Amino acid sequence: MIIGLTGSIASGKSTVAKMMATLGLPIVDADVVARDVVEPGTVTLATIAEHFGQDILLEDGHLNREKLGNVIFHEPAKRKLLNDIMHPAIRQEMLRQRDAYIQEGHPHVVMDIPLLFESKLQHFVERILVVSVSEQVQLRRLMERNQLSEEEALARIHSQLPLSVKEKGADAVIYNNENLTNTEEQLIKILTYWGILQDK
Repeated sequence: MIIGLTGSIASGKSTVAKMMATLGLPIVDADVVARDVVEPGTVTLATIAEHFGQDILLEDGHLNREKLGNVIFHEPAKRKLLNDIMHPAIRQEMLRQRDAYIQEGHPHVVMDIPLLFESKLQHFVERILVVSVSEQVQLRRLMERNQLSEEEALARIHSQLPLSVKEKGADAVIYNNENLTNTEEQLIKILTYWGILQDK
């Protein structure tokens, strides 16, 4: 089974991904893939440099994320161009990793995709697991974790699809408002129900 794991900023999705990895499930992490596809020597990085100029590269050949971020922040057309270069490369690599795990004989693969719904990637997976949290808890965690003001934290939360909308598109939801033990119990119950884990 291909499981799509998603959530929103500060919902605890990464924590659930670690729990799933500990249970022996292979993880395809969209955030890691997004960094890998622009490593020095990749076609994607060469294409970005071709369109945005060599000065978006650091001396050691790595992408200068801060400089590129400043370029696209003020220019929507350039942001779209960057996305048009990055997204196909990320998707291709994610599918390559997914298929490699299947060929190795793994019966189940987790695809950890933060923007699963926003990017309309539901067709990549067979079941969707959403890690949800109340906005009060989400706001508090985000302010503490990233040292943000309430206004800054709310702006980041509202830039994503509301969790209530994601919950409607989910096959199962983990409510991560309490402690880790409670979260893990919910995860194990769902994976057992789906036949991924056997009843102890």
